Amino acid sequence: MQTLLIIAIIFLAIMVVVSLIRGIVAFLKTTKVDLENNTSETVSEMQLMQNKAMFDRIKYQGLAILVVAILLAVSQ
Repeated sequence: MQTLLIIAIIFLAIMVVVSLIRGIVAFLKTTKVDLENNTSETVSEMQLMQNKAMFDRIKYQGLAILVVAILLAVSQ
């Protein structure tokens, strides 16, 4: 059981990093020129991508904390 929980923690940690990188890439695609030109089509698409990536990151972090709590409860 502990091995399965540790694997789940590792998987969730990897997913947190992937989501973080995806959010940063989406953020970097929103360039200063896009914001100055007020191209609402591109800006809103990039903002939606950023929001989704960051929400995914928070979701995976919460799940990882939950798995750690379960691991601590099971190990005692």
